[in-house]
Amino acid sequence: MFIIKREAFKISGKSFKLPHRKDAAEVRTKKIATPKIVIISTAQGIGVPCTPVVEVGDNVKTGQLIADSEAFISAPVYSSVTGKVSDIKDIEDISGRFNKAIVIESESQQVMCETIAPPVIENRADFIKAVRKSGLVGLGGAGFPAHVKIGFDPEKFKVDTLLINGAECEPYVATDSCEFMENAENIIKGIKLIMKYCEIPRAIIGIEKKNPKAIRLMRELIEKDADNYPDSPQANITVKRLGITYPQGAEKVLIYSAVGRVVREGQLPLAAGCLIVNVSSAAFIAKYVETGIPLIYRRVTIDGNIVNKPANLLMPIGTTLGDIISQADLRLRPDRIIFGGPMMGRSVYDMDTPISKTTGAVLFFKGFPNEKITVCIRCGKCVRACFMKLLPTEIENAYKARDTKQLMKLNINSCMECGSCSYICPAKRNLAETNKLAKDLIRKSKSET
Repeated sequence: MFIIKREAFKISGKSFKLPHRKDAAEVRTKKIATPKIVIISTAQGIGVPCTPVVEVGDNVKTGQLIADSEAFISAPVYSSVTGKVSDIKDIEDISGRFNKAIVIESESQQVMCETIAPPVIENRADFIKAVRKSGLVGLGGAGFPAHVKIGFDPEKFKVDTLLINGAECEPYVATDSCEFMENAENIIKGIKLIMKYCEIPRAIIGIEKKNPKAIRLMRELIEKDADNYPDSPQANITVKRLGITYPQGAEKVLIYSAVGRVVREGQLPLAAGCLIVNVSSAAFIAKYVETGIPLIYRRVTIDGNIVNKPANLLMPIGTTLGDIISQADLRLRPDRIIFGGPMMGRSVYDMDTPISKTTGAVLFFKGFPNEKITVCIRCGKCVRACFMKLLPTEIENAYKARDTKQLMKLNINSCMECGSCSYICPAKRNLAETNKLAKDLIRKSKSET
């Protein structure tokens, strides 16, 4: 999704400097009116899709459990509105996969489910259980179930650093920037909870230097907190001022930038002694521990080259594109709509496409470039642009030949899908898309053996 003009970047070492376009960064979040219909997918992130626990005709309340799974890598799904289940159907998500979705017609009066209550947490096991019950998946976009991440085996992984990812390196997307300015105290509370129950001695909040207000605010709060609680074991929290590069928000890049450690192919960040949590995820944990309200709302940035007034809207999960368009201040009819950022997001075309827990932005564009794909000129720019030192053109050739052994030799699974290779390619080749398809090919080949 390379909306930004290709000549508008600079390459520094192995990372990009992209134009920020953060026009919504200082726009205060506004809650939208409850939509008449929400379509809530049972697949809200990485892992096993949930199974509906409601039926057509059931009345549900806001925050009520509507889908769950016994699988370890999965997170429960809750109703974001009060209303009646009108349908349970298959829908195609933005990755092209089909999953069950629960359609709920909302009522005029919204009522929070009576079973909602703050969790009782006395130890690490209680904390992990509470995070799972909250339905939290990584709000940075990857959507990995949070309870799996914080539930690491302390005997296997010696984690000494909690890294809070506030880089938000994609252009336009401003949800984490808003989290810093609107919810700073809960960020600190969430960090402390994770440090306490996961027994992590220090935390580093990574923020790119393009966001000086957030850096200053967090440092002031940390200093104030240290003054009030000087003997607290959770007092070791610092802010790391990161350079302005892309893909700074990728876990392996962030670890290298913040603590100088390298995560090798096949390793988890935990192997480098780091637990990475998105800043909005940390704040949500604090709010959930206080209120018991599960993940049912999502802040979404509305922006693009035909948006008159960029905005940040708090909306129920399952809000459809049609309702979002009615909230967006557009001056022209878009010819491209993207869920997510311009580098890693995906185009959508169906007005019934709903937002999920991982939707950080909806972008509207006119004048989408229709670039002609030409033959590879062997310039090597894609190789120099890849932070993981992959060979995108060789991966492309191996994928075309369906050579899974060669793809493994080329370390295809190390691809972060950041889109840098496609972005810089003068031949306009869809290298990032091919990388995704190659990874799918590897997964399918493994499942068949």
